[in-house]
Amino acid sequence: MHDIYAALGVKRRLNAAGTLTRLGGALMEEEVIAAMAAAARASVDIGELQAAASRTISKITGAEAGIVTTGAAAALTLAAAAAMTRWDIARMAALPNADAFPNEILLPRTHYTGYAHALRASGARLVDLGHNDRGTGAGVRGIEAWEIEAAFTPRTAAFAFSANPANAADLPTVVSVCRKHKIPVIVDAAAQLPPKANLRKFLELGADLVAFSGGKAIGGPQASGILAGRRDLVGAALVQQLDMDVSPETWSPPELIDRQAMKGVPHHGLGRGFKAGKEEIVGLLVALERFAAADDQASNAALERRLQHIAKEIGEGVSTRIVPASETGKVPQLYVALKEPLEVSRRLQAGDPPVHLSERLASQGWLIIDPQALRAEDDAALARALRRALG
Repeated sequence: MHDIYAALGVKRRLNAAGTLTRLGGALMEEEVIAAMAAAARASVDIGELQAAASRTISKITGAEAGIVTTGAAAALTLAAAAAMTRWDIARMAALPNADAFPNEILLPRTHYTGYAHALRASGARLVDLGHNDRGTGAGVRGIEAWEIEAAFTPRTAAFAFSANPANAADLPTVVSVCRKHKIPVIVDAAAQLPPKANLRKFLELGADLVAFSGGKAIGGPQASGILAGRRDLVGAALVQQLDMDVSPETWSPPELIDRQAMKGVPHHGLGRGFKAGKEEIVGLLVALERFAAADDQASNAALERRLQHIAKEIGEGVSTRIVPASETGKVPQLYVALKEPLEVSRRLQAGDPPVHLSERLASQGWLIIDPQALRAEDDAALARALRRALG
């Protein structure tokens, strides 16, 4: 079979660092690849296809509606845009210049990450609130209702929440306060899969919009994501993503878009550069259905057996520890204790083939083997590479 990467002069890498974007995300199953190839051989109305996607996403997540985006970061930008504009096409046309209408998004200090840039890209102004006590280990208190109330102004458009297992308990407090003031809550759950229960969890806790990555645990195309939640906000996000070079007299909007509420037909929106292709939409839907039907417990047990074998192959002279999925919150991982983890990682990446381990805890003396994007047939080669790198 033709090796496209060899033809391009690009090295294939053994990825034991997880479903990282810089390493191409998840490895897609043949069923997903076949669906994308079939989708590529026909023309469809993208709005109609997104409406069909919404039905599948709603069925699996419990959301009122959902669309396929070009990654979770794009979903966050679209979510922020929708929260600021709703169905107002004059506001849509103005973005990212949002000074003339409410454009502030509240973001707790402990939730501020590099991905907050995706919210700012919409034209939103981020307003931090709360204290860092729990996040820095200086105390036990998280976000409190009075802090949220005190931060509201007439310019508040939304509240952003960057979810992880440690702060999920704060979401009901955020929702209860924001709902009283009709402020939508946007949850960044890009990397909160698995477990698959999280597809519903944040929406069941009351989030108005939730962003998921499609190219990580779900196993869809790398450049895919999901924005799920309230029908009106998802529809406003969709209309700002679609190709709107249309004649108002002949345009037939998909069912997600409320043409009467818009009082006109908008031009291209802020999200036009985030257009999701028919191949990505179809591939994501097939992958999502596979992910939702999978048995988390059986999958984790199989991964743990592989990690046990890798640990044995590395050798007794190296200290290793398998951390189960119940502790990682995702999948089991193999921790490898090293005196110079970054030097070992450098050697691995300089090898043939290059090997990548997670450096997330390198400052604490660990490299981590995350098996999510590692093919089973590459386990032995990974162990050999690590032995070589250790001398």
